[in-house]
Amino acid sequence: MAPADADIPYGTLYLMVLKTLDAMGPLHGYAVARRIEQVVQGALALNQGTIYPALLRLEQKGWIKSEWGTSENNRRARFYEITRAGKKQLAAETESWERTVTIMTRMLEHEP
Repeated sequence: MAPADADIPYGTLYLMVLKTLDAMGPLHGYAVARRIEQVVQGALALNQGTIYPALLRLEQKGWIKSEWGTSENNRRARFYEITRAGKKQLAAETESWERTVTIMTRMLEHEP
C-alpha cells in the first residue's frame, strides 16, 4: 500500500506539480496526480482532496494558469499550465531541494 500524501514534506507537492507541468505541458488535475504517482513509482498516492487544493493555491500564486477544455474521455475538464513565474519558482525550489539533499546526505553519511 502506498504511503498517504500527508507523508510528504510541506511544499513538496507544489514542486512536484510544477515539475510535472513543466515536463508534460498542460494537463488536467487527474492527469497531474496520476503522472506524479507514475514518476514516483507508487511511493505516493494523491487523492482529489490533496491535488485540487494544491492546484488552486498554485494558481492563486500565479505559478500556474488554467482553462477549460475536453479530456481524452470527452469530458469537460480544467487544464493547468505552468506560467513564467511558475518556471522561476520551479528553478528556485529545485535549487533549494538540491541544497537540502546535499546537506542531509552529508549529515546521514557522517561517521562520528
